[in-house]
Amino acid sequence: MKQRRYYPFSRFLKERFGTRVCKIPLDAGFTCPNRDGTVGLDGCSFCHNPSFGPFADLALSLEEQSAVSIARLRRRHPGPLRFLAYLQGYTGTYGTLERLKAVYDAAVAHPDVVGLAIGTRPDCVPDPVLDLVESFAVRRHVWLEYGLQSIHDRTLERINRGHTAGQFLDAITRTRGRGIFICAHVILGLPGETPRDAVETARALTRAGVDGVKLHHLQVIRGTPLEAEWRAGRVAVLSPAEYACWAADFLEHLDAGLTIHRLVGEVRHRELLVAPRWNVDKTRVLDAVDRELERRGTVQGCRAVPDSR
Repeated sequence: MKQRRYYPFSRFLKERFGTRVCKIPLDAGFTCPNRDGTVGLDGCSFCHNPSFGPFADLALSLEEQSAVSIARLRRRHPGPLRFLAYLQGYTGTYGTLERLKAVYDAAVAHPDVVGLAIGTRPDCVPDPVLDLVESFAVRRHVWLEYGLQSIHDRTLERINRGHTAGQFLDAITRTRGRGIFICAHVILGLPGETPRDAVETARALTRAGVDGVKLHHLQVIRGTPLEAEWRAGRVAVLSPAEYACWAADFLEHLDAGLTIHRLVGEVRHRELLVAPRWNVDKTRVLDAVDRELERRGTVQGCRAVPDSR
């Protein structure tokens, strides 16, 4: 395996479990307060769940989804494998405590599932929900993945996130110290942002004390409000070379101990992707980021200021 100039999640999991651990995406039929009217109705301007969730439109139980994913991964990767169940669709902490517990129990029911990752929003983790997630973290490896996208409130308002950076930082403060690992989702190239804005987000995450970051470039998905803006010329997207520079800037200012869960975004159904239509695969984009760091003579964390822990 190639040694990267950043800390990939695959290496983190191998170090922790001593074997390869693969994430299996699951869809439990959650909704989102930014879609059901609690916060808003239109959702984030970039979001279309079926573009990245393999089970978003399929009526399969969590156990059936797990079985399908595990069988597929075992065919692809011969040898010892363990799995991390990932509740990917919309907001995985948005519901009654009874329903959330039932979903989490089903997600980790397979004997080879060693942990749980829950995608959520920072405005959907009241303390009783965090208590529930903590009870799973006592006996499982658990991540809460908070959608942030940017630390800048002007950007969050621009993309209709429906929460503030302050709510994100509050959620991180209340989650820390519970044995739960914390991941933040960030998009580079959001409307109106510059590489400097991205660096400020990286610095804020280092200060906040998160454990990992999921990073990708802005993608325009068919049928989203962002598509209309892009077609009107109000939104620009990054080229692969530009993204490599933005990502390198971000990584340099992110603490070296934070694991990188993802460094490039992928759309499962290519017909849904409007822009950018890069003619390069994921590995080549990762290699481009590495080459940019190598060209600079830098690595993840080389310009980071240590967090407050």
